[in-house]
Amino acid sequence: MRSGTSPRRTRPLTAALATAAIIAGSAFGMGTAAIAAPQLSSAAVQAEGDSSDSILRIATSGHVDSFNPFTSIYLTPTQILRNVYENLVQNDETDGSPTKGLADSWTVEEDGKRWVYKMQSDLKWSDGEPITSADPKYTYELMMNDPQLGTANGNLVSNFESVEAPDDETLIINLKTPQAPNPGLEIPVVPKHVWEKIDDKADYANDTDVVGSGPFLLSSYSANQSITLKSNDNFWQGRPKIDGIQYIYYTNSDAQVQALRSGDVDFVSGLTPTQFNALEGSDGITTHAGEGRRYTSISINSGLKTPEGESYGTGSAALQEKAVRQAIRLGTDSESLLKQVLDNEGTVATSFIPSAFSQWHLSDDASVIKQFDPEAAKTELENAGWKVGADGIREKDGKKLSLRLYVDADDPTEQSIAEYFKPWMQNIGISIDVQSSDSDTISDKTMTGDYDLYFSGWSVNPDPDYQLGINTCANLPDAEGNNGTTQDGYCNPEFDKLYAEQRSELDHDKRVQIVQQMLSLNYDDTAQVALWYGKSLEAYRSDRFTGFTTQPSDGGMIAGQAGYWSYINVEPVAGSSSTSSTTVGLWVGAGVLAVIVIGGVIFFVRRGKRADDVE
Repeated sequence: MRSGTSPRRTRPLTAALATAAIIAGSAFGMGTAAIAAPQLSSAAVQAEGDSSDSILRIATSGHVDSFNPFTSIYLTPTQILRNVYENLVQNDETDGSPTKGLADSWTVEEDGKRWVYKMQSDLKWSDGEPITSADPKYTYELMMNDPQLGTANGNLVSNFESVEAPDDETLIINLKTPQAPNPGLEIPVVPKHVWEKIDDKADYANDTDVVGSGPFLLSSYSANQSITLKSNDNFWQGRPKIDGIQYIYYTNSDAQVQALRSGDVDFVSGLTPTQFNALEGSDGITTHAGEGRRYTSISINSGLKTPEGESYGTGSAALQEKAVRQAIRLGTDSESLLKQVLDNEGTVATSFIPSAFSQWHLSDDASVIKQFDPEAAKTELENAGWKVGADGIREKDGKKLSLRLYVDADDPTEQSIAEYFKPWMQNIGISIDVQSSDSDTISDKTMTGDYDLYFSGWSVNPDPDYQLGINTCANLPDAEGNNGTTQDGYCNPEFDKLYAEQRSELDHDKRVQIVQQMLSLNYDDTAQVALWYGKSLEAYRSDRFTGFTTQPSDGGMIAGQAGYWSYINVEPVAGSSSTSSTTVGLWVGAGVLAVIVIGGVIFFVRRGKRADDVE
């Protein structure tokens, strides 16, 4: 199972010292400095090209599984791929509704079973080759015929019967059953003339001199150091107003904030409320709190199985009892977590469809919703045969109700949630063994089912079809986590039946009702405990760049959009300079240890691949 979902960052010696350093650095005008270790090779974190006033520099700590659009599911590479490859149909910047991409227009025939697209004329790939209907046909058929190439988005073509390209400007998708969601959405279309020459497509890294059709092109990638994009002269909406984008790696979020202050980067997202508040009102910096499209949850191992029904993993047998899972929900005070951990920068979650998509979101007053009620949780467990032992922990058949909770040792948000969650569970008779580890280890364990509970979360698209689809039995991966993308290892045939119904329901209001039934069913089954929908807290150097676009346009987010609108209208502020004489940091040795000075405080930052936000 794919894992690692909430941002996982490597912290300095203590979070308190780091926050103090940010404030101190601001007050005394201190920047960042690097300390080189003797007898070790080094490379500056700042990537090439940052001397240009027209290069937007973005701080990141995102894990890259690959830049292969057929297999990548992590947030950072997926967001970059949104900028590299145009879809047949794009999500509109205003409200996320379907709008033209490679296709100029489309018609629906045979009561939703046949979708006919008219391609835009005279479009070109970045290498000058023409874009024709043969490209999406080739892309879709690769995913239809090879399960490995359907890892990321295979669910979106699962209803495809066949794809036709009768001429260069016409594409026809024939479906097995009528389909309400536009089948041209969310699938990056690759150039046939490039990919047909690649032998092992599933393992292709696709990280250098990429041929694309979006506003930006992936130029180079240096693992855990930088990702470089350049503007695409052939982008059909016109070349972006900046020359390119550089993602510069910091494994410490506080160092990212200080880099923004000192001018080493121009944009930072994923801020904590403390960081966001500290940046408000800073000279040359604009803060932005947008409604996000992510949810955060506690994922529960309710008994993982392969598509063939073979059980795997080490999850507690107790979690296969719905009563135990529901008791965990009843014993978790999400409102307190939102207030105490997130400083109310978000809303309490009901399901895995965020409140930003109000028409699909499971309403707070839905009959299935249960409020925080420890006494009801105790009753649930008691009725299920879990009796309180002498030590206050419940037991049944000689086994204690003890569960493991994996927490990223470098994520202060997860650590804070765990501090509240453990005593809440203790109160209802469940022992929680909080096991702090690095994100690599957590990713490996959750992928193979070696867990009970861990923190999860996904970014959700304007149409819920994809997110609903990865909760079906058909999307379960094998015991090694291959050939499928599942949200929580969830599998319920009734949910699957409803999924097929909603996909084929062309009456919008009826489809909404079916989706509500699905979310209610998943809520009752309790495959996860959704905690909150956090706001997207961002900040940028408004003294250098302007023109950032939000999605949706009214109160939306800049980074992490379901589209490529974030930076295509960004331009340098007249007379500004994007150069900085400060070095952000210095990776020492084989990218293992960085020594950074912030505000006079030394931070040793252990590097490592992190399990980033899942898209």
